[in-house]
Amino acid sequence: MDKKYYISLFEGYPDVVGLEQFRKMLGGIADSTARKLMKENNVKHYYIHCTYYIPKEWVIKYVLSKHYTTYKKKLKARI
Repeated sequence: MDKKYYISLFEGYPDVVGLEQFRKMLGGIADSTARKLMKENNVKHYYIHCTYYIPKEWVIKYVLSKHYTTYKKKLKARI
């Protein structure tokens, strides 16, 4: 998959997503898995007033990363 594919796949999402939308973008991963990705700084994000904000561009960058390539093999839910 390339960047153009993910841009079109995530077209319906806003430019900055929250944790729930991020989970859906990655195929419905668990809340704890998404938070783990944030806490381990595998996905760039902003954390403001107990809320995660992730620019859509950073989600795309993450799904194209080497970490996601290997990590998705462990996940039950995938995109």
